[in-house]
Amino acid sequence: MKRRDFFKGGSAALLGAAILSPGSVIAAVADAKANTKGKIAKNIIFLVSDGMSIGTLTMASLLLQRKEGRQSKWLSMYEQGKGSRALMDTASLNSLVTDSAAASSSWGGGKRVNNGALNTNPDGSENTPIWKKFKATGKAAGCVTTVPITHATPAGFLITSKQRNDQPGIALKYLNEKYDVLLGGGTEFFSAAKRADKSDVFAQFKAGGYQVVQNRADLLNAASATKAPLLGVFHEDGLPYSLDRATDAAIQTKIPTLAEMTSTAIKRLSTHKEGFVLQVEAGKVDWAAHANDIGGLLYDQLAFDEALAVAMDFAESNKETLIIVTTDHGNANPGLFSGSKANSNFDRIQKFKHTNEWILSGVDKNTSLGTFIEKVEAAHGYAISKEEAATLLKHYEKLDEKGIYNPKSLPYKELAQIQSNYTSVGWGSMDHSADYVELAMFGPGSELLKPFVKNTDLHQLMLKACGVTERA
Repeated sequence: MKRRDFFKGGSAALLGAAILSPGSVIAAVADAKANTKGKIAKNIIFLVSDGMSIGTLTMASLLLQRKEGRQSKWLSMYEQGKGSRALMDTASLNSLVTDSAAASSSWGGGKRVNNGALNTNPDGSENTPIWKKFKATGKAAGCVTTVPITHATPAGFLITSKQRNDQPGIALKYLNEKYDVLLGGGTEFFSAAKRADKSDVFAQFKAGGYQVVQNRADLLNAASATKAPLLGVFHEDGLPYSLDRATDAAIQTKIPTLAEMTSTAIKRLSTHKEGFVLQVEAGKVDWAAHANDIGGLLYDQLAFDEALAVAMDFAESNKETLIIVTTDHGNANPGLFSGSKANSNFDRIQKFKHTNEWILSGVDKNTSLGTFIEKVEAAHGYAISKEEAATLLKHYEKLDEKGIYNPKSLPYKELAQIQSNYTSVGWGSMDHSADYVELAMFGPGSELLKPFVKNTDLHQLMLKACGVTERA
């Protein structure tokens, strides 16, 4: 494949958005192959670092350079001029600031919908998800994530739903659609013991012909063992943060990394003669941004980078795979800010052993100043002052911090403000932003990318890259 400079944009005529029967789609593919002389993508791997602001991408790369003397895979793509690069507008139908459901639906269904909805328009009509369209052409389709597999980003490529929060119902919709690989967290949406309706959804998947795995060893053994569809659910809620995983042997034994899930998914899906489409999401990047947790954020971003390396290695050897790497929106807008100790403060993150979630969990109003100071030092390698510890512990008299993915109302914001004195990292908020975001592509179809796009443009670009033209 001819490599193109990242700053050169291609041109792509957008296709019609009619919903087709499987037979019509397959016929359209055959026509497109004849018209494009076979220069189309057989496979797509769509990688999403959920909630990744540009500061997250920047600091993760700086951390890797200063810690290991090497560039991140994403930034090395830019340095080497691989593929195409663009900025993307991420708005939803009803807000300049999207949520993950509307963002994924813009890619998945090709239309902007209201925040909270999955491929469902305000009038109740539905937009067919793109992985379902590709399934109709004979391709295998799957999703991999570090949050519940029923969460908004994978769901936007797979199903329709009026409410992203109906994760028990989304699990059942996946079964009905027979997707080929589904890997992530969210055992509470599959286990009879956890579901409100007491349905054993794991058993239903097994009865439906799925191979079901729930630990790392079984996943790695399943890499190419069978052509049966694969469901892997490894943890309640989201998977543990990569930083906490690195120092916990039990987590390492039970929970696969995002790169391992990605590798397994590619091995399973690539056996399909018509090709495959795969979405890979680093969902905990978004959760860490909501918590202003710099250790959780950057090490999960680096775990995403390892998954990107797996995908790129496959694409560079395969020659028929389009790689798309982006984020659905910014979140919290973190950054490394100027100061006489900016370098040395930032370098402290190299020695982090645990996340802020680990620090704050297990603390209560009876925790002493000394105990809390020791816990922070064990996690991050520096000792905060007694005054700072007292300020934070005061929050445990009445835990009332609001925010998404913080069910225990823990004082993440206060801890992040204290940490900024030691890391020189500051935060703009604890929620999503309207920033335009990075978007890169490599492989056949990457020449179609324009320098500036709307999120909805990617739906038609993916279809066109694979030679699928939709007919009314």
